[in-house]
Amino acid sequence: MLEVKKVSVGYNSTEVLRDIDFKVSSKDFLGIIGPNGSGKTTLLRVISKVLRPWSGEVIFQGKNISQIANPEIARQMAVVGQGRQDPIFPLSVKEFVLLGRTPYLRRFQLMESERDLKIVQEVMGLTDTLGLEERCIEDLSGGERQRVVIAQALAQEPQFLLLDEPTAHLDIGHQIEVLDLIKRLNEGENLTVLMVSHDLNLAADYCNRLILLKQGRIFQEGSPREILTYQNIEEVYETLVVVKENPISSNPHVFLVPGRKKMR
Repeated sequence: MLEVKKVSVGYNSTEVLRDIDFKVSSKDFLGIIGPNGSGKTTLLRVISKVLRPWSGEVIFQGKNISQIANPEIARQMAVVGQGRQDPIFPLSVKEFVLLGRTPYLRRFQLMESERDLKIVQEVMGLTDTLGLEERCIEDLSGGERQRVVIAQALAQEPQFLLLDEPTAHLDIGHQIEVLDLIKRLNEGENLTVLMVSHDLNLAADYCNRLILLKQGRIFQEGSPREILTYQNIEEVYETLVVVKENPISSNPHVFLVPGRKKMR
């Protein structure tokens, strides 16, 4: 579905990513992990056409992404970015989620169809946001807002979902609810997912494959069991950890060692 081919990119004259090369197959749930400043968000910005690569190319569904019109991409790819995503004008939650249907509106079509409204109702139910539909988006807590943003992304009916720290503002209950939902869509509806995460344990439990970045390069790619070793984490994050098997999922679980930092 997606191929990143020898991509290098940065801001102004500062290179952030160098020679990034990987593929994402249909139905993948790929996690991008790495320390702050390793280029995780920049990689998502390249894939979603926000940044143009200095060199290399991004191929989406067999086409160079730079040659695909934005409305066509928006019908296939949805992005949930970091931080606050405020609309220009105050909107109710329902109006905000309805914006996810914009790529499907025909020229000069001013009103959403019955199907659009049904899809919005469904995704708001899935994300536990139906009780918020009349509230102003600006009045929501960080966790409520994040669930609404995810609902808007799902309203696009994407085949490919890009997530940048999707659980950053959520309590542990809603973290699990949101990622369980995305995993169900990944497995049951063939939704392909690429997720940036700082939470190594959530990445281990939900992603079938991980890419570990270090200083703008791919340090290693593989299954969570292959990537989340104490040796890899200590090398890349420069901190001491203990890695044990999660007794429920059998995936690796990372325990921090307080007050201990790996000496260079």
